[in-house]
Amino acid sequence: MFSQLLIGLINGSFYAMLSMGLAIIFGLMNVVNFAHGAQYMLGAFVTWLLLDALGIPYWGALFIAPVVVAAFGLITERIVLKPLQDMDHLYSLLATYAVALIVEGLVRQQYGSTGLPYSTPIPGGINLGFMYLPWYRLWVVLFSLMVCVATWVLMEYTKLGAYLRAATEKPDIVESFGINVPRMITLTYAFGVGLAGLSGVLAAPVYQVSPSMGSTLMITIFAVVVIGGMGSIMGAVLTGYLLGIVEGLTKVFYPEAANMVIFVIMILALIFRPNGLFSGKERSL
Repeated sequence: MFSQLLIGLINGSFYAMLSMGLAIIFGLMNVVNFAHGAQYMLGAFVTWLLLDALGIPYWGALFIAPVVVAAFGLITERIVLKPLQDMDHLYSLLATYAVALIVEGLVRQQYGSTGLPYSTPIPGGINLGFMYLPWYRLWVVLFSLMVCVATWVLMEYTKLGAYLRAATEKPDIVESFGINVPRMITLTYAFGVGLAGLSGVLAAPVYQVSPSMGSTLMITIFAVVVIGGMGSIMGAVLTGYLLGIVEGLTKVFYPEAANMVIFVIMILALIFRPNGLFSGKERSL
């Protein structure tokens, strides 16, 4: 049971970081970023390429790969999303879905669909008696928690976060104070995409790096965002960790339902709390 709880915490760490980036993008831009899974996969692939082609280890990739993926997000926003900002949100959804298919297809064509291994940067672990705890898994949980808390504080309790919330409601007034709202939106989208890339860096040593690693995860991430509340950063984080633990416990007591328990919870949330479990608990973007 403790082993499954650890796996649930690790999965929850990825759920929390990815859904947080998705919530930031949706909260500011009202864009359902279907390319989020592909950007997560890009983070893992850039990490693998840095080691394979340039010999840059994991600790260097931890800083380089998210910046590279964020730059890709910035270009995507300027070229693909910005021309669609005055159109129905469905066009942006379809555009990001097309970006995801193109990126995944290009990576699969170049490197194949077989997973590529990435060795753990922190070997070994500690035997707790009731379970074996690998050091790298512990690092993933602690680091992702720090990133989630830091991002939440940035958005909720800083001047930048106040500007972002104001820009979503009264962009004309914010621009009257000399703030470049379009640039802010572009940089925020890049930041959300960078969080997806950072999640990919953390995932590379845990899972095999493959073109489909993001697409298989995205359905779950959307469920997490819906359950937590669209646009709620804290809701996304808490729901991500909570559902990871629930998924892990389900594998212990009823393994057959492990793959569907999150979606059962999503259906119940949509019926009884359609605005999300944590809606109204914080200032949404």
